[in-house]
Amino acid sequence: MFSFSKWKANIYTKYSKDPGNMLVHTGVIGWILSSAAQVFAIVFNDKISPEQKMFLIPQEIADGGVNILSFYAFTSGIKYIGAKLTKTCKLRTAELSKLLKERGLILEKGEPRVKGKVYAGDWDFDITKLKNYKRDFEGTFKPFNNGAEVIAGLTGSIISSNLITPVARNYYASKRQKDMIASMKKGEQPSDSIPPLQRISINNFANNAYSKMIRPSGNLKV
Repeated sequence: MFSFSKWKANIYTKYSKDPGNMLVHTGVIGWILSSAAQVFAIVFNDKISPEQKMFLIPQEIADGGVNILSFYAFTSGIKYIGAKLTKTCKLRTAELSKLLKERGLILEKGEPRVKGKVYAGDWDFDITKLKNYKRDFEGTFKPFNNGAEVIAGLTGSIISSNLITPVARNYYASKRQKDMIASMKKGEQPSDSIPPLQRISINNFANNAYSKMIRPSGNLKV
């Protein structure tokens, strides 16, 4: 039997350990809902002919897929880089540096490197894999790491939503338009079954066809 309290507890347990993922996942959910809203707007708009819907619905679904994939890939990538920098201790607080230095895990300037030893700041160093991590480092490292991942995820979300995703979407829409024009010239599809070319753009379509439905924005704001 479904328990809302248990579900909330599971969500809290999962995202309290990795709050950066919450930004990525909620962003993806937002894009999914936005894309679904645009598709439903076409389906239930009686001012759009069935022939136009046959063209526009698959285009909106594909366009939504481009939005979601580009957002997820870029934002997750930025978050991964942020996590890598903190776990290797290339980025660290003064307090964390002090702890690492006390345990001989920081290579001082001019100090000879011990063969086979991995130091803080090396790409293959991972502070969470140290044997004494929970006892000596977790209390200091975890809050810093969570904060860094949230900042990285938020930065990735903003850049993706306002730059990467719109560029990817416009590139895809432009390619689809060129393909459709080429198809029309070859006579592969009757011209009366295709909506006017100026409506292929998502923004143009939203401005002209959604008079009775919602009016989605061009970008998802984070």
